[in-house]
Amino acid sequence: MHLTTLLLTLALAWPASLPSPPLTWPLGPPRPEIVRGWEPPAGPYAAGHRGLDLAAPVGAPVRAAASGVVTFAGRVAGRGVLTITLPDTGDPPLRTTYEPVDPLVTAGTKVTRGDPVATLAPAATGAAGSSGAAGSAHCAGSCLHWGLLRGDTYLNPLLLLRQGPSRLLPVTGQALFAGSGGGTRS
Repeated sequence: MHLTTLLLTLALAWPASLPSPPLTWPLGPPRPEIVRGWEPPAGPYAAGHRGLDLAAPVGAPVRAAASGVVTFAGRVAGRGVLTITLPDTGDPPLRTTYEPVDPLVTAGTKVTRGDPVATLAPAATGAAGSSGAAGSAHCAGSCLHWGLLRGDTYLNPLLLLRQGPSRLLPVTGQALFAGSGGGTRS
């Protein structure tokens, strides 16, 4: 309950701290397929998916989703990881993460939205759930894991694009089908 309240509070306060203009997908065009979406964990150590997995072939160019400064470009647990810190996004600032990648930039490099910053790398050999050199712990094929953080809190990267998944809301007091009169189907 407390986590839900925190996430709702963050979501409502979010627009004031987003970079402007809206950001861009780190892969494409065309817009990449989301093969696994954001699944926030119930707690800091609980299961979940702390980002988006975007389908792409190994070697695909990875672009900066936002302008910022590269604050990490290196290996973590056998994978290439890139982190870009976004200025003027609050305290602590937002950070975008990309993995597995072969970085084209080094820590301290200033990048502009859309700049090539890495190429998609094969998943680390022996990664849990991998299906060969191109698989990863998240995907049956090759994919980019794109993350977003504020401090130690993971957020949904779709918030950067100022769009999110469509949600169906209940419709009450209206007929379900035009001309049906009572909302039922014969």
